[in-house]
Amino acid sequence: MNICIFCSANDKIDADYFKKTDELGRWCARNSHTIVFGGTNQGLMECVAKGAFEEGGHVVGVIPEIVERGGRTSKHVHTHIWTNNLSDRKDEMIGRSDAIIALPGGIGTLDEVFTVLSAASIGYHRKRVILYNINGFWQKLVELMDDLQGRGMIRGQWREQLLVADTLDDVVRHIEALSR
Repeated sequence: MNICIFCSANDKIDADYFKKTDELGRWCARNSHTIVFGGTNQGLMECVAKGAFEEGGHVVGVIPEIVERGGRTSKHVHTHIWTNNLSDRKDEMIGRSDAIIALPGGIGTLDEVFTVLSAASIGYHRKRVILYNINGFWQKLVELMDDLQGRGMIRGQWREQLLVADTLDDVVRHIEALSR
């Protein structure tokens, strides 16, 4: 499968996020999954790419022009796809992926997650997002989604679109279910 990874490009975050991100990248490579990510050499983005790359996996970096100009392009990439802006990058990443995993991240990661969910909610695709809830990182978002559901603000069941995984084993189960 082509697995899109949305995640932080920050370096000064919890070390456990890096450990579990590296494990995910290496698992993807060992299981012949291609990583599709935002192409930068920072934070969890670089970590997942490096783990997969070092383990012999194929890594696709989707890189906006501004990142390239800033010299922040990862060297752990086999295939480079250049885009004009962040919107094009999201479209490329989502379009090239069979499954999507959201690791800890900030505003950009939230934007990417909700772009996938909103497009799926009106029928553009049937892709799911797996929230890798490392150390409970996404718990407040899960609570918010439950609250929105309870208030009638979400059509359908959000947990059918946004899957929660607390461990790598949970991620693997979701990936295996999505590949059927």
